[in-house]
Amino acid sequence: MNSFDKIQLGLFPTPMYRLDNISRILGTNIWIKRDDLCGVALGGNKVRKLEYLLADAKNKGYELVMTTGQAQSNHAMLTAACALRLGLEPVLVLKKRGVTACKGNQILNKLMGVKVIFADTDSYEFIYEEMDRIAAEMGKPVYKIPCGGSNALGALGYVDCMKEIAASGVHFDHVVAACGSGGTAAGVILGAQLHLPGTHVIAPMVDSDPFDEIVPRIMREAVELMGIETELPVPDLIDMCGPGYSVPSEDGNEAIELMLRNEGIVLDTCYTGKAFAGLVKRAREGCFKPSDNVLFIHTGGAGGLFAQDWEA
Repeated sequence: MNSFDKIQLGLFPTPMYRLDNISRILGTNIWIKRDDLCGVALGGNKVRKLEYLLADAKNKGYELVMTTGQAQSNHAMLTAACALRLGLEPVLVLKKRGVTACKGNQILNKLMGVKVIFADTDSYEFIYEEMDRIAAEMGKPVYKIPCGGSNALGALGYVDCMKEIAASGVHFDHVVAACGSGGTAAGVILGAQLHLPGTHVIAPMVDSDPFDEIVPRIMREAVELMGIETELPVPDLIDMCGPGYSVPSEDGNEAIELMLRNEGIVLDTCYTGKAFAGLVKRAREGCFKPSDNVLFIHTGGAGGLFAQDWEA
């Protein structure tokens, strides 16, 4: 298997433990992997990806890093935080979608002094062209990280995560992780195939992109990058997008309340609330046996929760 450089940015392994109250409520053994506690800003899954992506940028001699996402992108905020730690200059070119005011993750971007540019477009092709234009104005070549860090190299971060889970010695019948741009889901599924034989991965979709095409493509590219051969499972995807990407859903909000009131853990309206709602849905449909161990990967995103307007 090919090896790749990475830079340690997070505090790994992250905590993993059984949620006793949620387990009682749902009638099965629910565990949580706290990737929101990885030690950078408010934490989240992107740090594992950035360990590979920013190592690649450093190795290739880049000084300028750009990435994208919607206005409250947790990925963009974490990219900026990690890039600054490594002496790289981050610029965030974000879609003018969602809450653009100085709330949530935009507060953190402001406190870090990061340059944020909003583009009124739904086209990532336009965004990446805009990155080239901005970089030309700055007179520097730019290392472009795709939305969510979701490419083959970034997916290796979650192959690592599954190896980390396997090293715990706990057998999991199911692993549940949000699918927002495809890279984390691809890494979790591929990592389970390599390190957790017999574990079934469920990926609740929080966006409406064609993930039945995106996730297998990233898995194929990651396998090619790693220089290995393995059978790739068909992703088990659940549509939990609700009214739209980054738009709170009724199921997601109920799941946020369930987790906070019973376990004191904060989920967010864009990713983890909807993903946990997918787990709750499967549990209430009788898809898990009482003896099953079901692991929920908390992929972070709490900053975005505080960009929403909530009724008193």
